[in-house]
Amino acid sequence: MQVAIRHQPGFAIARVTMAKGETVKAESGAMAAMSSGVAIEAKMEGGFMKALKRSALGGESFFVTTYSSDVEGGWVDVAAYLPGDIAVIPVTAERGVAVTRGSWLANEPSVAMDTKWGGAKNLFGGEGGFIAHMTGAGQVVVASYGALDLNELQPGETFTVDSGHLVAYDDSIAMKTRTASGIMTSAKSGEGLVVDMTGPGRVWTQSRNPGALVSWLTEVLPFTRG
Repeated sequence: MQVAIRHQPGFAIARVTMAKGETVKAESGAMAAMSSGVAIEAKMEGGFMKALKRSALGGESFFVTTYSSDVEGGWVDVAAYLPGDIAVIPVTAERGVAVTRGSWLANEPSVAMDTKWGGAKNLFGGEGGFIAHMTGAGQVVVASYGALDLNELQPGETFTVDSGHLVAYDDSIAMKTRTASGIMTSAKSGEGLVVDMTGPGRVWTQSRNPGALVSWLTEVLPFTRG
């Protein structure tokens, strides 16, 4: 499949173009538009238990939508719920990618997605320690809230990110979660947790925090008050 991203960085949308007979898997509800000759099928990917695990623990949709093209050059446009950027991440047999809750948008069928426990040390605040682990060989499309940054860490190089600003990272990255200890306040992150990430590998971060948006809306919307 070929992916072309438009309207970056604030309101990105990805057009996935497929050859005849090709398919793409996408988050339920992500489709914005599509060409004629493209068929849609929504199903519980991997069966009921895997679908439940992906939805309840990983934060993704219960159903995965598959788009298939019956014509040469059929396409589907996919976009995230929140305004922001989109990135296409290559996954190889040697290097898988972990995608945090709510950031997955689409992937080639040659890439497998499994919701797995990242370990207690990898807890992402209120989002939990579950991640979408992408393995295989192909492309994964991820979305951010706000602008997207790619940080490439050398072996032994470490940087710290607020848990709510983390989008995706190579599974070669070593991680440790700790309290902010004055680096970032709980007023910003919600839980006051930051993640120390050590290379080698790539880390994608977003300039806005979805959890902070929810907290702000909870404070200002009338119907959320007692």
